[in-house]
Amino acid sequence: MKETTRRPRRAPAPGERKLDAERSRRLLLEAALDEFSAKGYAGARVQDIADRAGVNKQLINYYFGGKEGLYDELGRQWLEEEAEFTKAGLPLEELVMRYLRPTLDDPRSSRLLAWRSLTEDPDDIPDLGREDLSDLERRQEAGELAEELDPATVMLVLQAAVSAPAVMGLTVRRIFGLDPGSPEFKERYAEQLRRIIRRLAADPKPEQSTPEES
Repeated sequence: MKETTRRPRRAPAPGERKLDAERSRRLLLEAALDEFSAKGYAGARVQDIADRAGVNKQLINYYFGGKEGLYDELGRQWLEEEAEFTKAGLPLEELVMRYLRPTLDDPRSSRLLAWRSLTEDPDDIPDLGREDLSDLERRQEAGELAEELDPATVMLVLQAAVSAPAVMGLTVRRIFGLDPGSPEFKERYAEQLRRIIRRLAADPKPEQSTPEES
């Protein structure tokens, strides 16, 4: 029998290793967001995250130091994304739309935050200080918010309005008769939220009728 010579396995080049590592990290973060948003931090299992990502669960420890590190990395990425669209100096209604649109398209982050609020002990969460209200206070001085409105309450109401479609899907269906993921609901809700925000101003601008309304 003729012997066949096996070629030695080629070691991956540094660039290939980097691409493979980036891919594995990306798959793990996507899988973790799926699991955390569906089950919360406590309910999500490392093995399930790895299985969903299609990689060995040891890579979670290797790249993120464990489930907690994976969870923290998702939070860090969100803060980076948020920083990009909050520094643009947009009108309040446009700023809220920057939050709303990704939430309507991908509700996982809002659901993850809801799980955190419902299941985590506040004493176990690092003290990040109070929410920065300086932007809303500046807007109030400029007349974008009426003087009698409390910026803290406005902040809470706007955050709730953005996350409601993601965490109250059944309620959306009962009130609107629409699926919260449908284009019809997204368009209607975004436009109505815009109108509500305009009414928060000290001197609300009159509504301009659209061709359909005139």
